[in-house]
Amino acid sequence: MSGEAPRRFALRGRILHAVGDPAERGEAAIEDIPDGLLRIAEGRIAALGDYGDLRHALEPGEPLIDLTGRILLPGLIDAHVHYPQTGVVAAHGRDLLDWLERHTFPAESAFADPEHAREAARFFLDELLRNGTTAAVVYCTVHPVSVDALCEEASARGMRIVAGKVMMDRGAPAALRDTAETGYRESAALIARWHGRGRIAYAVTPRFAVTSSEAQLEAAGALLREHPGVYLQTHLAEQRNEIATVLRLFPWAASYTEVYDRFGLLGPRSLLGHCIHLAEAELARLSASRSVAVLCPTSNTFLGSGLVDLDALRRPPRPVRLGLATDIGGGTSYSMFQTMAELHKVVRLAGQGIDPCGLFHLATLGNARALGLEREIGSLRPGCAADLVVVDPARRPALARRLAAGAEEGVSDLLLALAVLGDEQVVEATFVAGRPLYACPGSGVSVGQPPGR
Repeated sequence: MSGEAPRRFALRGRILHAVGDPAERGEAAIEDIPDGLLRIAEGRIAALGDYGDLRHALEPGEPLIDLTGRILLPGLIDAHVHYPQTGVVAAHGRDLLDWLERHTFPAESAFADPEHAREAARFFLDELLRNGTTAAVVYCTVHPVSVDALCEEASARGMRIVAGKVMMDRGAPAALRDTAETGYRESAALIARWHGRGRIAYAVTPRFAVTSSEAQLEAAGALLREHPGVYLQTHLAEQRNEIATVLRLFPWAASYTEVYDRFGLLGPRSLLGHCIHLAEAELARLSASRSVAVLCPTSNTFLGSGLVDLDALRRPPRPVRLGLATDIGGGTSYSMFQTMAELHKVVRLAGQGIDPCGLFHLATLGNARALGLEREIGSLRPGCAADLVVVDPARRPALARRLAAGAEEGVSDLLLALAVLGDEQVVEATFVAGRPLYACPGSGVSVGQPPGR
């Protein structure tokens, strides 16, 4: 890591970021500055614009890193990811429930050991940075030490993290079960310890209705009422056999969504992973509550969960707010570029479509809006935290060739090529609050030697 943040410096390169929703503004929602200058001061974006217009505003001695030929993007945001599952990516299961029992639960049992949790947290956060991801909404395990390990490591890096202890009082091995009472008490203690500390926020985290009793879901709702600034994260309607199990466990419920609604778990700070198999009444309720459906395309294809009905989620007059996520370890890539590409494919297979500008918006400003953090992250507008990623297309020759061939094409074509052909290899450097926390060897950025010190 790089130590103290540089006080002031500037980056020159092509700047691309969302300033609005492409569903409303089309390509005009993406600001594209071919030869741009980004000024950073005290860990925040101080100014951005055309290099020719802003270069004269540079202060004497203000360091300028020339990244001509590279693309400067906002730091990518992952809205649903499991850090304890880094060791089970690509593990085979017949379906979601079988995959959990065979691979995920055994892996998560090891997180009772604080040192194991710390090592996993370090690997996980470094992997996010290597992929250009600077903010994430993270599931820990049932063990409070798993939350402490992640939040300590994230705090040391200055990363924006929303995280929570999983609550499970049934449907899991004994070593991974808490109770309604202990889940409530441990979660409340973690909220007091971490929520609002630096760039950390807490998410109340009942894993899903299969592994939480009515008493535990009621406790989760109580936590939300008692701590109105926290988030709620859980899973909803990922696979059909999961839905059948939920309806068997809660025979009074007409739908999976009704289970969460009954206990006060829906709302504008509720992040619901997957949301594939939903009836019209459920979609209407998610819309009315302003809950967020977090799309996890690589996980859905790998586990055979199904194809998301994006048109149904977006359909007026009751559109559902959306997020986008890798869902490691059911998901198969830490890269939000590859996640965008997979969503494009999934939507096309369902006979629908999504504009590439919309994909990029989801992974940046859209996810920031889903979290209510659009004034802090998700774009490169002045005042936002200087969380950004430097992309060098030349690091993937096929991508560089595609962009050269389409040099006269619009920004939508560029963004689709970046999603489909991009991955961690194109990430040259990742900055968090103005600190370069990751850089490829030979790049124009040095981790440990921030400019302007």
